[in-house]
Formats: sequence, C-alpha cells, structure tokens
Amino acid sequence: MIGNLRGAEIRDHERELHHFKFRVGVAGVAVLLAFTLLAARFIYLQVVQHKTYASKAEDNRISIVPVPPNRGLILDRNGVVLAHNYSAYTLEIFPARVTDLDRTIQALSEYLEVQPKDRARFRKLLAETRNAESLPIRTRLSDEEVARFAANRFRFPGVEVKARLFRQYPQGDLASHVVGYIGRINTRDQEKLAELGVDANYRGTDFIGRTGLEASYQQELHGSTGFEQVEIDAAGRGIRTLVRTPAQAGNNVTLTLDIKLQQIAEEAFGARRGALVAIEPSTGGVLAFVSKPGFDPNQFVDGIDPQSWGELNNSPDRPLTNRAIAGIYPPGSTFKPFMAMAALELGKRTPTSAISDPGYFEFGGRRFRDSKPGGHGHVDLYKSIVVSSDTFYYRLANDMGIDAIAGYIGKFGFGSKSGIDLEGEAAGVLPSPEWKQRRFAKPEQRKWYAGETISIGIGQGYNAYTPVQIALAMATLAANGDMYRPRLVQHIDDVRTGERRHLEPVLQRRLALKPENVEFVKRAMAGVNIEGTGARSFGNAQYSSGGKTGTAQVIGMKQGEKYDEKKINERHRDHSLFIVFAPLESPRIALMVIVENGGFGARAAAPIARTVLDYYLLGKVPAAAPGAAAPAGEDEEEAESD
Repeated sequence: MIGNLRGAEIRDHERELHHFKFRVGVAGVAVLLAFTLLAARFIYLQVVQHKTYASKAEDNRISIVPVPPNRGLILDRNGVVLAHNYSAYTLEIFPARVTDLDRTIQALSEYLEVQPKDRARFRKLLAETRNAESLPIRTRLSDEEVARFAANRFRFPGVEVKARLFRQYPQGDLASHVVGYIGRINTRDQEKLAELGVDANYRGTDFIGRTGLEASYQQELHGSTGFEQVEIDAAGRGIRTLVRTPAQAGNNVTLTLDIKLQQIAEEAFGARRGALVAIEPSTGGVLAFVSKPGFDPNQFVDGIDPQSWGELNNSPDRPLTNRAIAGIYPPGSTFKPFMAMAALELGKRTPTSAISDPGYFEFGGRRFRDSKPGGHGHVDLYKSIVVSSDTFYYRLANDMGIDAIAGYIGKFGFGSKSGIDLEGEAAGVLPSPEWKQRRFAKPEQRKWYAGETISIGIGQGYNAYTPVQIALAMATLAANGDMYRPRLVQHIDDVRTGERRHLEPVLQRRLALKPENVEFVKRAMAGVNIEGTGARSFGNAQYSSGGKTGTAQVIGMKQGEKYDEKKINERHRDHSLFIVFAPLESPRIALMVIVENGGFGARAAAPIARTVLDYYLLGKVPAAAPGAAAPAGEDEEEAESD
C-alpha cells in the first residue's frame, strides 16, 4: 500500500501531458504538410499541366491508324490483267497481347478450321517478322466463319478479324518470272526502307515485292499510305473513325509483253525446261519472256507454307530460278554469226574466203572434231553459217586470237548485263586472258593457253551467257547495230492524276557496222532457214526469216569419244538453242530459245521459235504444242551439224 502511493507520487502528470501535446502537434504539422503537398501537386497537375495531360488522355482515347494503299495493277500490252487486288477477311493474332500462343491457336481451332500448314506458316512468319503488330493465322475467312468468331470474340483477347487487301495473279504460273510475287515485310526489308527514307510510307503495309516486276517497280506499285484517327475503348479496339486521310493507290504498270504470245511460247515448251526471250529490235520492248518451269505466285500471297516452299526450293527443275536472266549457258553454234561479223569487220575474212573442211582441225597435237564426220568439203563464209561448219570456226578463232574475239564480241553485249528492268540479272562470262586472271587463284590455272581459243570460236569453252544477252545480240544484229536496252514496261499510269508516263526506248549503243557485212550475215542466216540446219522448221514459212541453230555441250567428251544421246543421263544431254529474226527485210521480232538437255538445236528449239513467229507475224494459233523432243537418231541429217 505504501509502495503504491510512492509510485503515484513519483509520476509527473504535467510532464506527460506536455509530451503528448508535443507529439500531437508534430503529427498535425506532418499531416498538414502532407495535405499541402498533395494539394499543391493536385493544383499542378490539374491547372498548370492541364493541357499536357488532357492531350495525353486524348491520345489514349484516339489512335492513329495507318491505311495501306491499294497496290497498282500490272497489265499486258493489250490491257489483260496480270496482277490485281481483292479484299477478304483474315484472322490475326497480336503476339504482344497473347500470353500463350499455342494454347490460343488450339482454342481457335475449336471454332474455326486451322490446318497444320496454317500453324506452320504462322510460325514461319513469326520468326521472320519479329516486330509485326499482328500476323494471320487464317486468311480469306468466309462470312460464316467471321460470324462464328464474332460470337466468341470475348474468349480470345489479342485475336481479331481484319479486312485486308490480297494480291491475286489471275494468269497463275503464266509469265510468273516476269510478274514475280509479293512477300511479307521482314526486319531486313524494314532496315532497307529506312535507309531509303521511305519507311514512313510503309506503315501499316504488310507486303513488298519480292521478285519480278513486283520487286523492280515496287515504288511505283505501292502508292501512298493514308491515316485514320480512331476512337478506341479500354481494350484497344476501335469504336469509330473520327478523321480519315485516304490512301493513294499505286500506279498501274502496262507491259510491252503480249500475254497471248507468252502463253503460246510457254505451251510450246510443254514439260521441258528452258527459256525464251523475244525482243522488238527497233525499241527493245520484250514481247515474250519465258523461264520454264514456272511457279504459281498465288502461293506466296498468304505467306507460303514450309512444305510448299521446300518443294519449290528443292526441286531439281529449279522452278524459282529465272533462267532468262540468271541462267548461264554456252551459246553453241548460235555464236557463229557474230564470229562471222567479227571476221568481216576486222578484216580476218572476206565473203569469198573458203577452206577445205576435212571434219577436224588439228592444233597443238590435239584434233578438234567437226560435228559432221568427214567434214563439209569446200566451205566459204556463207556456207559456214548455213551448214554450221565447226572446222571453219576453229580455224577462224585461231587466226583471230582471243583478244580480238573478246574485244569485238563484247560490243554485242555478250558478258555484260543487258540492263533489263528486272532484278537478279547475271553478267555471264565473256572469256579473255584478263577474265581468267580474275577467275582463278592458282598460277597454273590463270594462264591463257592458245588451245583454249579454238573452242571459243564455236561457242563452247568458257563461253557462258544468259538467254536475254543472246536475244539482245540477235536483236542488235537485226537492227543493223542499234542496241536498245531490253524493257518490259511500256507505260505507267498515275491513278491519282490520270497522267500516262511512257518509258521511251533507250538506245544503249550504236555499233558502226558496215552495211554490206550486216547484209551478208543476215543473208547467210536466211539460208539457214531455207537450205540449212533450220530448214525443217522454217522451209515452208509464209514470211522470210534469218536463224541459226545451236547445240551446247553440258558435259565434256573424252577425245575420240562419240556422243551418244541414248547412253547419257537426260540431264547431261546437250542443250538445244535457236536464234532468229523476222521478217528478213524489216525485222519486227528477234528471239532466242534454249531447251535444256533438248539435244540438237534443229530438233527442239527451232520448232518452238517457229510456233512463236507464226503467231506473232501471222496470228496463227497452233493446234497443239510441239511436244517432247524427237528421239535421238530421228533427224540424223539435221543432227550432223548445227
């Protein structure tokens, strides 16, 4: 009791009250200060920064959506549509808004058909276009499928149906290497567009030209991107369009190509591999441009699935290779008219120069054989072209030397890119000592041997050119030395202004050829089709023409070994070539044909050329394609030399 009283006496109530009041005061000041700071911040945000945050809020409510332009049309010279557009619905996944892609795709397949190839294509696109906002899992949905998804849309955040423009190639694989195809824009494309300073114009655009004219005239065909101000909800979905700046469609591109002529040329090949290029000598306009086999560019519109891509890419027939500009072949005897021109122009031969052809030419202990055993007897320059005497040109090449050959033949465009308005053109090989120095690494390989010149004279050896180069050389000779740049586009129509822009012929070079020499070689080439190696195909033609057959070796033969087509694998057989121009007096068309592994030029390539000329000059439509090459030995008389 006494202890409790003492404890009560010890406590100082006044002091404790003072401390309590102090703590309450401090807490009150802190609370007041906090509310003051909050009020100040509130005033700052709501008054001082009102315009800034009001703008940001508006930006969150309004989205700027790019509107991709309608891609321009591609048409042939007669207005036939080769590439156009149509709209359809696609089911698109926004990868950034989906947490589990596999699970989402599996769930989608319960409502819509999603095939394995759709999944494979989606994965391929996902790997190639990492920055894409959305990628299609299904394209070209039916109205029923769109309605079914709309009813279940709430189940799939990050998945939407979009209306898209699709490219369509109504001619299928016809002229596929000319028209080309489009592909989805990837990271590398985006970097290239940024380097060109045009990336802003590609916002919202998913596709870009990959090959053919779709690629080389991409900027003309693309158009200008438009924009929409769209009000969006909390989920980021558009509610309504507030402001619209329309896109401007791409320009329409009209070609020099005649698609009916193209069709006849392609059908003439049948199932055979090869190329054909037909040029208008007076303008350089390409009338037909064939690379067989082709492919269906419609496969690439949705993004080709890996299986189809593998089939095309791994096929031994190489359907994706544009043989007309990227295939490199020995010209064979089609080289001889240009060798004859070189001989006349350089004074190495005259029209009356002649040899006795025993069927071979000996040089350095080696015997270079003619394709005709026993030779052609007395052969002058005219006959050398008509009967295609190898011996005559072995001797001519030896007399001229490689420097003179390369220096003169190069003027016709051999060994140089033609400048045609397609990407991916190869330069070919015009052999010379300088070329060999650049080509080979070992010193013993870099030396030019005199014996190598002999085979050059008949279009063999290191000679290797593209079909478009050989066709251009033929067109240049037909035009008496005027070399026009080959072109596929005739004019471009601006759909916005209605202006038509013609692509005028470009004279690249004018060779100073003596008229009498040109006339002589043309007359000899006319003899080929009247009495020589091309007579079987052209002997009864209703128009005059000048041609030259050619056969190019694919594999070399051992010395003394006789070529037997029946004993050689089909892909190792000789190539069949033919060059021709018509009419003789005023050439309207010049062309080159090559049939891979087709054998003698008179047998496989010449009939195709005849079919093309008959339609172009006479309007004659063949009852059927020339079909497969004749069996070996069926035309031995023509096979003797070409």
